[in-house]
Amino acid sequence: MTATGGTALRRPASVTDELLERLVARVPGSSGATWKLAEVYTGEVLVELPQSTPTDIERAFHEARAAQKLWSQWSVKKRLEVFERAHTLLVDNALTTADLIQVESGKNRRMAVEETCDPPMIISHYLKRAPSLLKPKTRGGPIPFLSTSTEVHVPKGVVGIIAPWNFPFATGLSDAIPALMAGNAVVVKPDNKTALSPLYGISLLEEAGLPKGLFQVVCGEGPDVGPTLIDNADYIMFTGSTATGRVIGERAGRNLIGCCLELGGKNPMIVLDDLDEAGVEEWVQSSVFAVFGNTGQICMHIERIYLPDSRYDELSAAFVKAAEGLKIGAAYDFGPEIGSLVSVDHKDRVASHVADAVAKGATVRTGGRERPEIGPAFFEPTVLEGVTKDMLAGQTETFGPVVALHRYRTVDEAVHLANDTDYGLNASVWSGDIARAEAVAARIESGNVNINDGLATAYASKGTPSGGVKNSGVGARHGDQGLLKYTDVKNVAVLKKQVLGARPGQDYDAYVKQMLSSLKLMKKLRIR
Repeated sequence: MTATGGTALRRPASVTDELLERLVARVPGSSGATWKLAEVYTGEVLVELPQSTPTDIERAFHEARAAQKLWSQWSVKKRLEVFERAHTLLVDNALTTADLIQVESGKNRRMAVEETCDPPMIISHYLKRAPSLLKPKTRGGPIPFLSTSTEVHVPKGVVGIIAPWNFPFATGLSDAIPALMAGNAVVVKPDNKTALSPLYGISLLEEAGLPKGLFQVVCGEGPDVGPTLIDNADYIMFTGSTATGRVIGERAGRNLIGCCLELGGKNPMIVLDDLDEAGVEEWVQSSVFAVFGNTGQICMHIERIYLPDSRYDELSAAFVKAAEGLKIGAAYDFGPEIGSLVSVDHKDRVASHVADAVAKGATVRTGGRERPEIGPAFFEPTVLEGVTKDMLAGQTETFGPVVALHRYRTVDEAVHLANDTDYGLNASVWSGDIARAEAVAARIESGNVNINDGLATAYASKGTPSGGVKNSGVGARHGDQGLLKYTDVKNVAVLKKQVLGARPGQDYDAYVKQMLSSLKLMKKLRIR
């Protein structure tokens, strides 16, 4: 395991003081309170981020509602033209965005650049699907030929989005884009640590023609900002921990508004016993990314790997060797494969999971150490064995560069162990036989299952909904429901002639007989 970087690191030239001040000037903060937003690699304070008061948040919603009334009157075609232009601007400015993502989150260059790709991918998908999804759909009513019923999707109003720190640009923008396309306004609360990249992305959307005031940003700690945000929103989109998701869901329920919650995971991977040599090489390469990508700070990243007992020594040795070969470091180039954790507090949490596991009998195959000589929040890629459910790392989400390897004897046992969790966000199955892997995938209790991949294929498939089951969430992003969840459905029904009920002079016995006969005829003729 090699290391690069240190506290002498210079931040990217694109991240100027002028840019930082221009971005944070968008955040309302009437009290004068600020939060010191720091460069993760070095701990250097970059800018003072205003903290929004309840009054600031209410004002942001008021301005968003005023802008939304006009925006909702734009045709779908006209709204989508804004995003046609935004796609170009987002791609053309991707490297500046990546610089901001790295500065605020400490992730390595590859992950920062890949994160910039998510909003353009979302735009591309919904540019194609939105016209069809939002077009009124007329169907037959209860009386054939004499009645119709039209499904009309109308925007909910102002959508509140609470975005996490692990993918601040992707979640801050990608969850907002379909809401905006559907005719809503958005008020987003990014994490204080990672507010810069979403602020920059919003400025690009406005450069593309998004009306000013339609996309608001408020900042502050969750308990200070969340209640007022939820109480003023018409819908809530949240990505984060299960514990916080419960609080948000309860408050949304009291307000009788909908919410979509993507929450925690303890994601398993099952490797079947039929991988050939080439298959093992692909598995190692993919699984190392699935475990250690973004320094393990991916909601769908793998924390548990189940290996067949008959091949455990071979497969575990190959995985550990690959983990040991990863380059860890602080750099604004593509050298390091592993970057920093997002903060010292989070590094301490990850370290506590490893220490607890070791104290209770687990073995460290590689890693397990903090690396302060690289930066204040660095932790080595870590592979554990002997992890049990009485350990923190065995039952709760670690959300760091830590994975536990387990043996299994039968596929039934592997499936049982994979499902033995309160979570169900993502899973992975590896096999040389796709049909065999699909059969195993069908038995796994998870909102996403990747076959011969760790996580990227499912998440990048924007046409298919992605969400969690059990304690991993409610609702989904992506797919048709990723846009339609931001709308209310209006049923416009038309009756061309009053024929419902008995005719004048007709007794009800005759009417009922006629009605029941009509139901049989409609079924026979497949009339609905």
